[in-house]
Amino acid sequence: MKQFNIPTYYRSSFIGSIKEARKISDPRKKDFTPTLLDFGPVQFYIARHFGFCYGVENAIEIAYRAVEENPGKRILLLSQMIHNPIVNADLQTKGIDFIMDTEGNHFIEWDDLTSEDVVIIPAFGTTLEIEQLLAHKEIETQKYNTTCPFVNKVWKQSDKLGKDDYTVLIHGKYNHEETRATFSHSDAAAPSIIIKDIEEARILGGIILNKIDKKVFFSRFAGRYSTSFDMDTHLERVGVVNQTTMLANETQEIADYFKQVMLEKYGELNLKNHFADTRDTLCYATNDNQQATYALLKETADIAIVVGGYNSSNTSHIVELCEEKLPTFFISSADEIKDEQKIHHFNYKQHELIETTGFLPKNTPTKIILTSGASCPDTMIDAVISKLLAYFPGSKSIEQVASEVV
Repeated sequence: MKQFNIPTYYRSSFIGSIKEARKISDPRKKDFTPTLLDFGPVQFYIARHFGFCYGVENAIEIAYRAVEENPGKRILLLSQMIHNPIVNADLQTKGIDFIMDTEGNHFIEWDDLTSEDVVIIPAFGTTLEIEQLLAHKEIETQKYNTTCPFVNKVWKQSDKLGKDDYTVLIHGKYNHEETRATFSHSDAAAPSIIIKDIEEARILGGIILNKIDKKVFFSRFAGRYSTSFDMDTHLERVGVVNQTTMLANETQEIADYFKQVMLEKYGELNLKNHFADTRDTLCYATNDNQQATYALLKETADIAIVVGGYNSSNTSHIVELCEEKLPTFFISSADEIKDEQKIHHFNYKQHELIETTGFLPKNTPTKIILTSGASCPDTMIDAVISKLLAYFPGSKSIEQVASEVV
């Protein structure tokens, strides 16, 4: 896989050496078991896969290149490059300004942009409407377009479904930048609907089977379907695609459900004419991280710590998986660990930062599951380990454990 030129302060010699050792011993990525870092009084189970993925490193490399190649010019990002506060803050210190936030609220108005500005499209991609607006202003966007290749893969799948006269059901979070971009591209090719979860899938399925009044569709899915949507024809043929960071098993459950709906309505002989059995559009890194999390959870541990941006979809799903088994603390950085008793962490369901006292168990050894999302630099995992080691006197050094593992 390509090696990207990203700042060295995002890379960790400790974590990097562990990842490289696992890569050498398991080049085909068949072994998802975690790595045990035994420091004596505390043990860390480190996920087989975590941290920066291909799309994130590609985006960071392009963004920093844009700065180097355009001295004196105003350099703008449509919104956050990725969902990590450390990376986004670092880009801002390099002189990159954000046009809007993740909700679409503007810091810089479109009227203030000129053809002299350099605009970077983030890894999530952007809508066709914004692409057209920038083109109208004669702002070049392709040179510094960091849209992840796996997001593009979803768009291509949606386009193919549209050409085959299928309606595209997008499993995603409707207010997420990537989902908004995917809906825009999908909508240009096919009637499209955004579905958040299996509950909404069952509502739509009930409408298809005439078990739920069609009027429910317009209220439940308001703002999440094509303006030209025709209830009488556009629910006859459907295919499912995934916002690339959703839980794979949930997307599969939704796809399987619609397959059964179409089977019930049209029969087995006609199934292929009404349900497109699409290939999974989950990105490889999200899939690897989720599989690695399942393997992590087979270990016996006391707590889990997940590091990443609080608005990161792929990270919140890892947190969701961990919470099913053990106390889990979702933190944005080591700074959220205040001392050996107190930790600030994010409740992603309530969207609020909370404080927990006595988060470290008294077991000897204390066993901690540690992982991160795809937009988290390895150095942040380093920092969490170092912070926690300070609370366990008599721990081995990082150098000693690294030599034992590698």
